[in-house]
This record gives sequence, structure tokens and C-alpha cells, in this order.
Amino acid sequence: MTRSVLCAVDISNGEIDAPVLQKAAALADMEGAQLDVVTVLPDFGESWVSGFFESDFHDKALEEAQAKLTALCVSALGAERNETIRHVVATGTAYQEILKTAENAGSDLIVIGAHKPDFKDYLLGPNAARVVRHSNVSVYVVR
Repeated sequence: MTRSVLCAVDISNGEIDAPVLQKAAALADMEGAQLDVVTVLPDFGESWVSGFFESDFHDKALEEAQAKLTALCVSALGAERNETIRHVVATGTAYQEILKTAENAGSDLIVIGAHKPDFKDYLLGPNAARVVRHSNVSVYVVR
């Protein structure tokens, strides 16, 4: 029995991840499971790159990401369904944060979207492939 489903989306894709959200919601609803939705922001941390941004850039980015994530959930699933979703905005490397969020939430299933791979993806490995390889729970990949 699935108790918790984690859906990973990239808010920079706009509505492209709506079918991923819809599939995750359908899977969660079939099992009566909690639906969590995560998006990951890049971490500039203490690197030299962070010097190019204002000191409150990360806080503003978190607020904007939270608003976009909520808007995507409302658009794809409706306002009523959105009320039951736990929204998570993480900062770091996408696949690592997705796996960490799944572990922290006690997720039994991760739902993630995948695009058609480019040549560079064969060399570097897309986030979906990394999540599949390193996850301790089942992963459902939506094309």
C-alpha cells in the first residue's frame, strides 16, 4: 500500500509538467495516499557566482518558486485538490533534493517527468535517470 507519493516538477517548464502532476495525483488517489509536490532551485551557495546576486536573492527566488508551484498545482489539478497537497521548494542539486525529500516525507513512490534525451544527456545523465538509479523506492517516469 502506498502512503505517500512525491511528484517532482520543474517550474521553469511551465505547463509542460501538468501531465506529470495529473498522473501523480491519479496514482495517489487510487491508493488514498498523500500527494507531495517538489521543485528544486539551484544552489549558488558560497560560490563565486553568489557574489553576482543581491543578498536577498535566494529568499525572493523561494517565494517566487512557491507561488509558481502552487499556481501549477491549481492549474493542473484544481484549487480544491491543491488544498490537500504538500508543496516543497528545495535548494540544491535536483536529483539529490528529490531523493532527500522523498526520504524525509516517507514517500513510497516518486513520480517524475522525462523528456526525450539529448546527446548531452547520454553523457551526463538527466535527473530522471539519476533518481531512478539511486532511489530506494519505486519511481514512475512520465514521458
